[in-house]
Amino acid sequence: MRFPALFSVTDVSAHCDLPCGVYDPAQARIEAESIKAIIAKVADNDDPDFRTRAILIKEQRSELVKHHLWVLWTDYFKPPHFEKFPNLHTLINEATKLAGASGTKGELDAGKADELLAKIDEIDAIFKETKKG
Repeated sequence: MRFPALFSVTDVSAHCDLPCGVYDPAQARIEAESIKAIIAKVADNDDPDFRTRAILIKEQRSELVKHHLWVLWTDYFKPPHFEKFPNLHTLINEATKLAGASGTKGELDAGKADELLAKIDEIDAIFKETKKG
């Protein structure tokens, strides 16, 4: 007994989940800039309630940085990008670790925030190169 096909199969090819232009390291940068600003505000404020709220928000922003970088890594960057930029895997790994528990998520170290922003800048430079061609 044969059943009628419910779905037709069509091969498609796409660079991204959606038309290009929806991914951008700027999203991670905005969150990282917020983290740096929060670290400065916490350093200037002795109110324990304020500090608790600020630290919670900083941790949330750090998770968002990781999320935005992972989306770029898994959904935007493709094998040809990793071939052309062999340090890209390492760069994204280092950046997400800087946004993690041993980085901006777990510490109030402005230096870690600066390191994170520098890694995001490196990723952004590669991202811009991929948009050229």
